Amino acid sequence: MVVTDPVVQLTAFRQRNPNTRFVDVLLADLCGIPRGKRVTIDELPGTYHGSFLLPGSMFALDVLGGTIQETGLGFDEGDADRRCLPIDGTLLPVPWRPDEGIAQIQVSMVDHDGSPFYGDPRHVLADVLKRFGAMGLTPVVAIELEFYLLDPERTVDGRAQPPRLPQTGRREYLTQINSMTDLNEYSAVLAEICAACEAQAIPSGTALAEYGPGQFEVNLHHCADALLACDQAIRFKRLVRGVAARHGMEATFMPKPYMDHAGSGAHIHVSLLDRDGRNIFASEDPSGSATLKHAIGGLAATMADAMLIFAPTVNSYRRYRSESYVPLNPSWAVNNRGVALRIPASTPENRRIEHRVAGADANPYLLTASVLAGIHHGLERALNPGAPVSGNAYRDATTTLPITWPEAALKFESSQVLRDYLGVKFHHLFVTTRRGELQAFEAHVSPLEYAWYARTC
Repeated sequence: MVVTDPVVQLTAFRQRNPNTRFVDVLLADLCGIPRGKRVTIDELPGTYHGSFLLPGSMFALDVLGGTIQETGLGFDEGDADRRCLPIDGTLLPVPWRPDEGIAQIQVSMVDHDGSPFYGDPRHVLADVLKRFGAMGLTPVVAIELEFYLLDPERTVDGRAQPPRLPQTGRREYLTQINSMTDLNEYSAVLAEICAACEAQAIPSGTALAEYGPGQFEVNLHHCADALLACDQAIRFKRLVRGVAARHGMEATFMPKPYMDHAGSGAHIHVSLLDRDGRNIFASEDPSGSATLKHAIGGLAATMADAMLIFAPTVNSYRRYRSESYVPLNPSWAVNNRGVALRIPASTPENRRIEHRVAGADANPYLLTASVLAGIHHGLERALNPGAPVSGNAYRDATTTLPITWPEAALKFESSQVLRDYLGVKFHHLFVTTRRGELQAFEAHVSPLEYAWYARTC
């Protein structure tokens, strides 16, 4: 990416957006949640020179914003501040708040000595990308994200419910994959999401109605800069929530908001370019080149280890059910949506891997870093993925992935491969924060427990 002089960048932005008064400075935490501060546009130049500070404990938070003290990033170091520097090209308008003069910029954290801070997921991905650079390879990445539009009002028992349809006013509880009727019902909010993507330099493509009521998928275009692709995914999730709120709805990337309806996933497509810009996965064979198969072998070998990143919350594991388009083992096939690693039908030069395991709550940087780590692992060791699946991927299949949160944490913690690729300190940080959140969740007594056990035990 070409880095633009910050003075030139800021001057050009103010000329294009003369009414901007405030800038939301955003740092994506381990859960991919944007955190930060709102500054005035006149204060923004200081951020380029290191005046914008946030504590390192931003990367020790659970999903509710509580610091997991066992990480050592809280009181043990005095909740120390670190500098956060702008990411080039991320100073953009916030189109869903048109009358408030708000823009936004994304930042990344550096340590006290100016080196990349180990807890920042963006730096974790950057380190994995260096390994591909040493091989003369450039990953090309595209991310697909599924989400639900909900009514902000919960049911009497606290559950989510579909919003009232904008045109008819009724609630739709049925599922209609690729329904044009559903697209028409939500066309105003989807059109505004598309316009906001354009304003925020997010190259989005296809929008389709998914299986659940009010569930949609938007495909972000492939990008030969994996860091940029993930920056865009962070912006996209914030954008969808903001636009939905303008239309009286709540958008959620929660993996399983409804017990009886489809979950929301994050699918990532990956191919690799050599120094001459050629896709090394390309082949006339629909199953791809030998190199592609080695990449699949590495992804299969590391998939169980990385489940805690693919499924980082307790709700993530509600998705993993047979014949639900969510894989239960590291299977692969050509043009088969039941497997974990799909080779989509495409032209030879567009051969790629679609990784279909993660939930929509996965941090895009960590998801991409883990997928690329698996690919690199397979390429270095020329791993064999075994035979592809034919037909129903769930028939006679054994569940080999950890599909509970505690199992996934144990598998991640014991993974020497991920400790190597993600960094020892980050590896410890991530599993510690996830364990802390799990302990807090398990201490909570739910209404279902009262319903089941109060009178029977």
